[in-house]
Amino acid sequence: MLWELLVNPECWPRWGPTVRGAVLDGSHLRLASRGVVTTVGGLRLPFVITAYEPGARWAWTVAGVPATDHTVEPLGPDRCRVSFGAPWVATPYLGVCRVALSRLDGLATGARLPE
Repeated sequence: MLWELLVNPECWPRWGPTVRGAVLDGSHLRLASRGVVTTVGGLRLPFVITAYEPGARWAWTVAGVPATDHTVEPLGPDRCRVSFGAPWVATPYLGVCRVALSRLDGLATGARLPE
């Protein structure tokens, strides 16, 4: 379930605190996929998927700048660990990633998320 939330741009606003919307050029996220992400501030920025391992990991650049890396690690039946990485220049963004991870946990466990 969490992998599907991570790779479906229509779901990104549900867990990404800085994302208002996203549109993918194509039907599925994969290596070299392109699209546009809209921030909560209304900026529309192009993105490119720069790494993709089905069911395990994807990374991207946003507006040509290396951005977050998203990883799912299986831990057993019905369990996994989701983690995000960011380039060192984006270290302040890790606070946003922490909120995103909390939201993903809430979606996975059925907890009510803030509007």
